[in-house]
Amino acid sequence: MCTPVAMAWRLPLLLGTLLASPLLVGAAGLEIGFDARILAAHNRERAALGIAPLRWDQSLAADAAIWARHLAATGQFEHAPDGKGAPEGENLWAGTKGYYSAEAMVDGWAREKRYYKPGRFPDNSTTGRVADVGHYTQLMWRGTGRVGCALATGAVEDVLVCRYGDAGNYIGETPF
Repeated sequence: MCTPVAMAWRLPLLLGTLLASPLLVGAAGLEIGFDARILAAHNRERAALGIAPLRWDQSLAADAAIWARHLAATGQFEHAPDGKGAPEGENLWAGTKGYYSAEAMVDGWAREKRYYKPGRFPDNSTTGRVADVGHYTQLMWRGTGRVGCALATGAVEDVLVCRYGDAGNYIGETPF
């Protein structure tokens, strides 16, 4: 039997746990609000540097879904061949099936900022390798205003493809 004093400190703890549980479940599920969470993760990074937020583009997401399903089904991991029409930027991510949150996937690209240095693309990497910052510069590219992403699951990996319009990473231009 609990004393009134014991109940007094347990009640706020219980209420806090009940109120937080939907947030905890939502953070763990890959499918719940995935598009909104991917967009929010992009825009948090951009806002930190005062770069305008991206808007979700369903057409880009549909294109991304086709390529994500292809990569997941074949086990390949490569950028899509250039198509016709306006160029789209593309970021790819793959990781253990069902393990990573939407935020962690975008953070994989955002962590490249540790190697970023200001300047004209592709001279933006402290390591001298554009591959060390290319996902980050696309995510942050000031001229990009739209994004659409899709997640597909393969035999052992989840594959995320994000498409960007207008594309970034143009040689000789400053990312942001």
